[in-house]
Amino acid sequence: MVFENKMIMYGEPDDEEEEEEAPEEEEEEEEEEEEDMVDPLETVRAKCEQTEHCVHYKERLETCEARVSSRSHTEEDCTEELFDFLHARDHCVAHKLFHNVK
Repeated sequence: MVFENKMIMYGEPDDEEEEEEAPEEEEEEEEEEEEDMVDPLETVRAKCEQTEHCVHYKERLETCEARVSSRSHTEEDCTEELFDFLHARDHCVAHKLFHNVK
């Protein structure tokens, strides 16, 4: 943070005036770019979550979460079920992700 302040203070005055006008334009351009960009990892994860193998683990996770949330005093958590689901999903993603990357 201190480094950034020093850069702004020691910058040329002409640059500061241009930067004041430019952020609005840059924000609009960034928003447009963000809308167009889609993370391939997220799309592959969503597809893999729909596979039969992952659906089974997701159901087990949801059942565990419902059981734990229904109890007021419990030491149980759903860590094992969560890890099983994430492992199954990531295993599926690992085989498909790099086919989409250019």
